[in-house]
Amino acid sequence: MNKTLLAFCFAALSISTSYAQKENFKASLIGFYNLENFYDTVDNPIVNDEEFLPNGDRHYNTRIFLDKVDRLSSVIARLGTNINPDGLALLGVAEIENDTVLNALTHHKNLKSRGLKFVHYDSPDKRGIDVGLLYNPKYFTPVFSAPLFVALPSGSKESFLTRDILYVKGIMDGDTVHVMVGHWPSRSGGEERSIPARAAAAGVVKRIVDSLNVINLNTKIVIMGDLNDDPISPSITKVLQAKGSMYKLKDGGLYNPWYDFYKKGIGTIAYQDAWGLFDQVIISKGWLEKEQAGYHFYKATIFNEQFLVQTTGQYKNYPKRTWDGLTYNYGYSDHFPVFLTFLKKVN
Repeated sequence: MNKTLLAFCFAALSISTSYAQKENFKASLIGFYNLENFYDTVDNPIVNDEEFLPNGDRHYNTRIFLDKVDRLSSVIARLGTNINPDGLALLGVAEIENDTVLNALTHHKNLKSRGLKFVHYDSPDKRGIDVGLLYNPKYFTPVFSAPLFVALPSGSKESFLTRDILYVKGIMDGDTVHVMVGHWPSRSGGEERSIPARAAAAGVVKRIVDSLNVINLNTKIVIMGDLNDDPISPSITKVLQAKGSMYKLKDGGLYNPWYDFYKKGIGTIAYQDAWGLFDQVIISKGWLEKEQAGYHFYKATIFNEQFLVQTTGQYKNYPKRTWDGLTYNYGYSDHFPVFLTFLKKVN
């Protein structure tokens, strides 16, 4: 059997046992992962990367860098392989310093056989961290990409510069897909004060969504990232107008499959013993119709396997982070990765 062709006779991965026996599907997966301060060890005089250098406070040397590459690649290599042995077709990433770290990641022995490629642009963020999109060329072909600048309102943040939003248009097994990867402004300086900054980032995304919907209300759009907001936050519910129920969507609307996770207290990042769900993948209504020739949305997954969970110390039961203060923690990230599964009928 072609390993990308999943005849979901094992009902756990299908819509239902009876349905799976009548229909064959193949699956494509799209996800996001904040890689937590994924820097190289070389000084970049243009940005503030001093703490992530061998002579910096963290003593961030080659040994630590290579261990982090090994750990992150091991996580990415496992994402979704119980559904598709090739893993994810698309993976948005955040908190990367440059293409050097992405090259190290995609060429690591854990991932090299997949031939992953990526789209990346340097952002104006003062810390030098960017977003990127990893893709498996077996499933996705980019045809256009661009960084989208986010202008921050005065007084909303200490810095007037933040991460660009990465826009990528491509073909995923016949479907034209529009992807936007973001790392929206943080809550540092106070959540209330920084609300307008995240609203500005959401506004950039919403303008692209509206433009695409003018052309086709069934356009397949994916909005993903560390949004530094929860599914109930104003940037998502008021600016993006993303809904937590697919049954309440109007044509051209956006569906947020993480709303119910959040309401149940399930999250991707923990702070002061409370879970937040900042890492999200939001999709347009064009993905929801099951009776279509292309891919349709099936389910959302937070990849919170036990090996990614801290078992001791002050961060017990949190995601196993890279750092405990200034001490290397031999962890992965302070965020859990997330992904969506999409199915497509095949004969």
